Amino acid sequence: MYRGATILNLDGKNRFAVPTKYREHLLIESNGAMVLTAHPHGCLLLYPKDAWTPIQSKIMQLSSFDKKSSGLQRLLVGYAEDNIVDGAGRLLISQALRDYANIQKTIMFVGQGTHFEIWNQEIWNQEINQINTNDNDDLPDELGGFAL
Repeated sequence: MYRGATILNLDGKNRFAVPTKYREHLLIESNGAMVLTAHPHGCLLLYPKDAWTPIQSKIMQLSSFDKKSSGLQRLLVGYAEDNIVDGAGRLLISQALRDYANIQKTIMFVGQGTHFEIWNQEIWNQEINQINTNDNDDLPDELGGFAL
């Protein structure tokens, strides 16, 4: 289970070091094989390759004649890149994905259970501020009655 948010910096070759608390698990779970892709909300998604494969299969079963479905296929599968955690625990973010997510130097690396989101830090802060300003009327119906 991946959870928690960490501020990370890209090095001169546009790599980031996976936080040590996740690194060993990723190396054991997937031999370091990862998939990095674009998310419709403007961030990147990082999945262990074995977890990504059924998601990609499901996306590709959608109709390519439906405009929304084909757009999702172009985004999620079209941007998907195989990636390997190197010997120093680093992952490369390609120019295309950095451009998509407006990533320059500092990123937010956010655990989402089965995968990670990677955000431009400023955009992440805007997203969190937006969440904090929403009232409870904006919660999805399936969370009705949910309490912490």
